[in-house]
Amino acid sequence: MIDIRPFASLGAADHGWLNARHHFSFANYHEPARMSWGAVRVWNDDTIAAKKGFDPHPHNNMEIVTFVRSGAITHRDSMGNEGRTGAGDVQVMSAGSGVVHAEYNLEDEATTLFQIWIIPDERGGEPHWGQREFPRGERSGKWEILASGDPEGDDALPIRADARVMAATLAAGSTITYSADPARHQYLVAPVGRVKVNGLPAEPRDGIAVTGETTIIVEALDDTEIVMVDAR
Repeated sequence: MIDIRPFASLGAADHGWLNARHHFSFANYHEPARMSWGAVRVWNDDTIAAKKGFDPHPHNNMEIVTFVRSGAITHRDSMGNEGRTGAGDVQVMSAGSGVVHAEYNLEDEATTLFQIWIIPDERGGEPHWGQREFPRGERSGKWEILASGDPEGDDALPIRADARVMAATLAAGSTITYSADPARHQYLVAPVGRVKVNGLPAEPRDGIAVTGETTIIVEALDDTEIVMVDAR
């Protein structure tokens, strides 16, 4: 089953400094049919104005993966971590038993990013944060695993969930295949470029919810990038 969720149908919130689209119920956007997709609980498509950001706020019992599309985001937390994550790169925060963090766009231009929340396999535990550069050229025409519950096997940032977050860049006219477990849930978004997924067309920033499929074939109609989560 593949469900294309047009960008225009997503939840929306414009706070001036933050223009957000919500693939799943979040904050003031409530849609019972879009509470989650398997263990994927949140997928926010955020545009953050220059010199603005999220003041310190708490999280717990959630794996939070941030994929920066353009610009950069600077993270600070109650564990003493601080770091800047630039375009194409990824940060992860396992909130565990509880953490307070802030995220700011300290750049002179707007920052765009996907923030993805995944329900952990177990509650509690010590929180942690990590960041890594992932040069886009290294995922040209292939899936690159960015964050994973099996980081040693995948050489990725660790998360405490039976899930993988991955990305690929594709030239127009090319295809990429993913062997899927039909019992699991996959969610894909192309931040730029039109794609077809198993023959179904999707526009940039549409949500593509997949389950029950053994093979996922992504065809690039334009030069594109695709981000996917595969979760229980």
